[in-house]
Amino acid sequence: MATAKHWIAGARLRTLPAAVAPVLVGTAVAVYADQGVWWKALLALVVSLALQVGVNYANDYSDGIRGTDDERVGPLRLVGSGLATPGAVKRAAFLSFGVAAVAGLGLAAATSWWLVAVGALSVLAAWYYTGGSKPYGYLGLGEVMVFVFFGLVAVVGTTWVQTEAWGEIGWASVAAGCGVGALACAILVANNLRDIPTDEVAGKITLAVRLGDRRTRAFYAVLVALSAVAVVVLAALTSWWALLGLGFLLPATKAARIVLGGAGGPALIPVLQQTGIAELGWAVLAGAGLVIAGA
Repeated sequence: MATAKHWIAGARLRTLPAAVAPVLVGTAVAVYADQGVWWKALLALVVSLALQVGVNYANDYSDGIRGTDDERVGPLRLVGSGLATPGAVKRAAFLSFGVAAVAGLGLAAATSWWLVAVGALSVLAAWYYTGGSKPYGYLGLGEVMVFVFFGLVAVVGTTWVQTEAWGEIGWASVAAGCGVGALACAILVANNLRDIPTDEVAGKITLAVRLGDRRTRAFYAVLVALSAVAVVVLAALTSWWALLGLGFLLPATKAARIVLGGAGGPALIPVLQQTGIAELGWAVLAGAGLVIAGA
């Protein structure tokens, strides 16, 4: 039976920077506009974290019952390892989605009820990534979901619930969403690069399987470069203080060297952590620049 330690491992805490980063930088854009609302930022953070944990458990469940994780190279999976029943992991996923829904309803009640539709779409996207009869994660579309929901939607949504405005601030949040979204995609690309051999055998046709090893590695580098461009665009729309965000290149460059150097299998696992640190660094440093500029 799975212990608390196993359930925590199954939640895949190393992926949580992808949930924290968009809320941090989205809030920083709101603060730059002198419209930051701390309690709304906290609710947005709860939504983002709960969705991330939910999608992790949902992937564990769906991949586990399909047998995709039977020969797993990466971190522990609860269903694939046999430590937890599929039903228990499925319940954990929906409990996490429930937490996100409750926090999201609080934000909708305080701002606009159309946010309920956005939240519903986010949960559906999280579930059908690997769930359902035709999961889009098995068709090479996982990166699109990550970019849209853990990049654009998360950042722009966080800014909007605090400012309830668009204009120049809206475009700044789009630029920030592109930056952290590209790095969130890079985390998934590195993960799928590692799993190409087992995913191909299991019939999980990810974008990495479609592109092949060499082009997937190049795509990872392109995503890092796009994140750097997004910092410059954000600075042009707000303040050049935002260029502090280029500090993310320190861990990102280290990770890119490993990817471009041809590492495979378990040797790619550290890349996931380094890319997560890079994404969080992007948000913290660029966000700090915006806060300084807005002070």
